[in-house]
Amino acid sequence: MIKSFQNAFKIPELKRRILFTLFILVIYRLGGHVPTPGIDAQALGEFFAQARSTLFGLYDMFAGGAFRKATVFALGIMPYISASIILQLLGAVVPYFQKLQKEGEEGRKKIIQYTRYGTVLISAMQAYGVSVFLESIQTQSGALVVPNPGLGFRLLTMITLTTGTVFIMWLGEQIDERGIGNGISLIIFIGIIARFPNAVLDELQQLIAGNRAILEELILWALMALVVAAVVLITQGVRKIPVQYAKRVIGRKVYGGQSTHIPMRVNTAGVMPIIFAQSIMFVPNTFSTFFPNSEFVSSISALFNWDSPIYWFFYGMLIIFFTYFYTAIVFNPVDIADNMQKYGGFIPGVRPGKKTADYLDYILTRVTLPGSIFLAFIAIFPYFIMKLVNVSYSFSSFFGGTGLLIVVGVALDTLQQVESHLLMRHYDGFMKSGRIRGRRFT
Repeated sequence: MIKSFQNAFKIPELKRRILFTLFILVIYRLGGHVPTPGIDAQALGEFFAQARSTLFGLYDMFAGGAFRKATVFALGIMPYISASIILQLLGAVVPYFQKLQKEGEEGRKKIIQYTRYGTVLISAMQAYGVSVFLESIQTQSGALVVPNPGLGFRLLTMITLTTGTVFIMWLGEQIDERGIGNGISLIIFIGIIARFPNAVLDELQQLIAGNRAILEELILWALMALVVAAVVLITQGVRKIPVQYAKRVIGRKVYGGQSTHIPMRVNTAGVMPIIFAQSIMFVPNTFSTFFPNSEFVSSISALFNWDSPIYWFFYGMLIIFFTYFYTAIVFNPVDIADNMQKYGGFIPGVRPGKKTADYLDYILTRVTLPGSIFLAFIAIFPYFIMKLVNVSYSFSSFFGGTGLLIVVGVALDTLQQVESHLLMRHYDGFMKSGRIRGRRFT
């Protein structure tokens, strides 16, 4: 492994890409500390200390901690992700966007352009909502987050936060073009990883203070390693569907005749089901912050608090539902069956056309079930750790949930790209036996 990292810096092009990526990520982290004008940061920090289990806490995780500080990067990259998801959903129901998805590179460029426009629009709307929300916050000590509210503050906040999101989007595109890895994913990745040193420091303080035994601490770290290994295993797990292409003679050339496979992932939906489920489950707690004096809202919020069994049950059920829902959007058996038939491909023992689509749908349904159950388990596991062991929220979040899935997925994807550069230059990759399992080229 160490030798492979050394080899990565022996290739001038790969070295430039890695250093450029690190430079962009440093810029992003520095921007996350530039405050938005007109805000009392101390009062805002007091409010967010009480709102970590709400939608604001989820948003802050994707913003790398910039949202609770109300910096120029407070909106993070979430508006871009929201615009991408909206266009992806439109591609499943709107014929125009379906056509763009099938037009290859030109269609992809148009979709990216629409995503940029959508990002600016969503950022502006969210920035206005954030400005109004910040003006309404008053901490328990009576301090106002915005000492001088008004139209001027709202317009300044809209311009500042929208510009910050557009700049982050540009940084991500620069990584895609001149760096290594997926730019947007790496920006989210570095925001999540930035919380890890503080979480480890909190654990060390617990150990030094005598609140936790050394053996108990070692068991916790071993358990974390096992969870990460399990996430890697499921993330890389695929069900290979064999495909045979018949030989075709066009002119003097013979096409086809090779055998390949369709890599059907155990976790096709990735981290999106957890994000959707979290967004819904955080709604009661979010409403309770707006209606602190309502007994009805408080009682509903108590039922859906993170330490309630009702919360865990509905959270797990929602993850399983959204796993099937999102998988149905990103993996269309009918389109795959049509493309296979168009180019002379078939699954041995299965007739082309509708029979192939039904067969793929049957396999997909069965493969998705263990993936969805695993996602539900991983999402709930940090809450069990917090309940059973006296572990802080920041540290327990690395035992599963959205953050761990994003970190593992992005790390594997980036390693795969680095390994591809190494193998092209005839260097050994990170795995002695070949490419990273589950990420082979088909």
